[in-house]
Amino acid sequence: MQDVYLYSDGSSRGNPGPGGYGTILRFTDSKGGIHEREYSEGFPDTTNNRMELMGVIRGFEELNKPCRVHVVTDSQYVVKAFTEGWLDRWVASGFRGSDKKPVKNIELWQRLMAAMEGHEHEFTWVRGHDGHPENERCDSLATAAADSVIKAT
Repeated sequence: MQDVYLYSDGSSRGNPGPGGYGTILRFTDSKGGIHEREYSEGFPDTTNNRMELMGVIRGFEELNKPCRVHVVTDSQYVVKAFTEGWLDRWVASGFRGSDKKPVKNIELWQRLMAAMEGHEHEFTWVRGHDGHPENERCDSLATAAADSVIKAT
């Protein structure tokens, strides 16, 4: 199974407001060659958490065979959903939180779960704006995507 690194960040200019995500997929082939692709997209009316999710979703949706995916993001919202079992509890409760209200972004969580099918995964949190090269690049992609939506309006 191929190891793939998925780096991602989301941005929102206002919450809600214009936003975007930035994603990097990187893997090393059997000959030692490094392959990397970048993705980004802007949305006119969104939230930071939606963009954090969209970045990870986009990365998984680009994979065309089962992989071992190492997700690296500065989003505690995304990471803790997996490392602290939030997502498992939401699924078990019909996507209701401890307050019995529907969790936010249900359709994105469901889309992420579908995109992850067939892949192994691990989620790692990194501190944002702290010099992590891939996180900084994803932040640049995300903010540029958000700013491009602002300029287009």
